Amino acid sequence: MNKTRVLVVEDEVHICKLISDFMTAHDYEVTTVNDGPEALEAVQERGLPHIALIDLALPTMHGFELSSRLKAMADVPIIFVTSTSDTDTIVQGLRRYAEDFIVKPFQLRELEARVQAVLARMPSLDYASEPVMKIDEHLSVDFAHNRLTINNKHYTLTPTESILLHVLLRNAGRVVENRMLIARVWPGDEVFEDTLRVHMHRLRRKLESDSHHPHYIRTERGVGYMFTVRPPESARVKAGE
Repeated sequence: MNKTRVLVVEDEVHICKLISDFMTAHDYEVTTVNDGPEALEAVQERGLPHIALIDLALPTMHGFELSSRLKAMADVPIIFVTSTSDTDTIVQGLRRYAEDFIVKPFQLRELEARVQAVLARMPSLDYASEPVMKIDEHLSVDFAHNRLTINNKHYTLTPTESILLHVLLRNAGRVVENRMLIARVWPGDEVFEDTLRVHMHRLRRKLESDSHHPHYIRTERGVGYMFTVRPPESARVKAGE
C-alpha cells in the first residue's frame, strides 16, 4: 500500500523540519518546500499529494494564492498552518480553500490528528504516486499540467474539468451527488446544477469516444455522477466481450 503523501510548505526551516521528522516517523511520505513556486514545481515533478500543509505568510506567494494554484490542478485537501489568528482570514481560508486551520504554536500530535480527520472524510486516490496517473489501459491523467490522454490522444483540461475529474476518480465506483460536486469544485460560490451539467458535458467530450454512450462517467439522473474504470482488455475477452 502506498504511503500517504504530505506536502509541507513552510518558510521557517526549523518548523518545516519538526513537521517532516514527526510525520515521517509516523509513516507518511513527506515533501518539504519553503515557498509557493517550489511547491508547484514539486507537484509537477512528483505528482499530487494526498494533503498539503500550507503556511499563509510565505516569502513570494501568499498561501491563498498557492492554494488557488493547487486547486486549479485538482481537489487537493489543504490545512493551513499559520501564526495568524485573524477571524476574517480564517473564515475566508476555510470557505475558499482549506479543510482545516491550525494556529502556531501547535502540538505535532494535534497536527497529525487533524490530518487524519481530513483524510478520513475524503476517499484516497491511489492509482499511482507518479505525476502521470495511469487509470487503465486507455486513460491517463497529468493533473499538475491539466492534461488528459485517452487512446493516445491528448487533451488540455480546464481547471474546472481537472477538479471534476479528480473528485470523480477519488470516488470511483460510487455516485457523487451533484451538491457535493458543486461544493468541491466551486467552494463558496452560488452555482446551480445547469452549470455543473455544462462542464460535465465538456469533460465527457474529451474523455468519451461517444459522449451519449459513456464508458467512464455515468449519470444517475437527479442524483449525480459516477466514474467507472474499464476492466482490462484481457478480462473483457474472458468475459466474452
